[in-house]
Amino acid sequence: MMSVGKSAREFFVKKALVAVGLFVFALSTVQAQHLTGAGSTFDYPIFSKWFAEYSAAHPGVEINYQSIGSGGGIAQVIKGLVDFGASDMPMTDEMLASSKVKLVHLPVVLGAVMPVFNIPGVNNLRFSGDVLADIYMGKISNWNDGRIAKDNPGVHLPDQKIIVVHRSDGSGTSFVWTDYLSKVSKDWAAGPGKGTSPSWPVGVGGKGNEGVAGLVRQLPGAIGYVELIYALQNHMSSGAVKNAAGNWITASIASTTAAAGSVKNMPADFRVSITNAPGADAYPISSFSWIIAPVDGPNPVNRKVLKDLLSWIVKSGQSDSAALSYAPLPQNLVDKELQVVYSLK
Repeated sequence: MMSVGKSAREFFVKKALVAVGLFVFALSTVQAQHLTGAGSTFDYPIFSKWFAEYSAAHPGVEINYQSIGSGGGIAQVIKGLVDFGASDMPMTDEMLASSKVKLVHLPVVLGAVMPVFNIPGVNNLRFSGDVLADIYMGKISNWNDGRIAKDNPGVHLPDQKIIVVHRSDGSGTSFVWTDYLSKVSKDWAAGPGKGTSPSWPVGVGGKGNEGVAGLVRQLPGAIGYVELIYALQNHMSSGAVKNAAGNWITASIASTTAAAGSVKNMPADFRVSITNAPGADAYPISSFSWIIAPVDGPNPVNRKVLKDLLSWIVKSGQSDSAALSYAPLPQNLVDKELQVVYSLK
């Protein structure tokens, strides 16, 4: 009886050890689910919230996102260094052709880029597109210039030099800004043109939306461009911009949504520009922002998590958008996009 009892105990101990081993292995597998992403600073505020919420609801999943600018995110996803990239600029055909893996663009949110300035005693201004272009080309160099004054009757504009601030890194925010300037100014289109890192004619550079916001706040007479939430968080003076219909429009969730409404036929690959959109209420410097993801990949565990994360962002994450001053995706776009997400391998 004693030997039987001992054998039974040994049997159950062995089973328990096997069960513990399997549990530890399973736990280590869950903990190994690390997603890496890089790119847009425009997206960073909402990504921080989304990724924290998703990780809290999916124990063991960690998402490491580097806010390095859209240009950097595109470069890293093309080389296969990250699980996903993020950009406020859709990749060009040439960029897609140079990628080691097939990539898809998935719109995740809508945002607005707005002019911000630092003029003591002045809180609100109006800017027409050609004036913004000429300020950034150095053709308008003083705040009391007649063209600025014409758009702002009754505002006391000081005799003060304009300090132009732009991004120093490869930036989707810069792309949105210069895409707009290229549409409203022939001189800009023929000169610096649109891009994540154009050859800026004048000005000083700041890294990220944070860097531009910081320089504008520090430098009296400065003008810059940042995503809406950065302007709000930093309590910055900002400008209304004349839209394609000739109306002065401030950046907001409603005016950004109105710009998105101008897209009647969304391309199958979701690469589209909505700057200078038609419509009486459309804010003219609006844009989609995209997660750029490989269609397939070598890590099946990470692929499964990424696919689930993307569907969660498109379906559930949109409810967080308004609180952070982004506009949620239109429902018809959500439905179309989910079909692409579900098709990922």
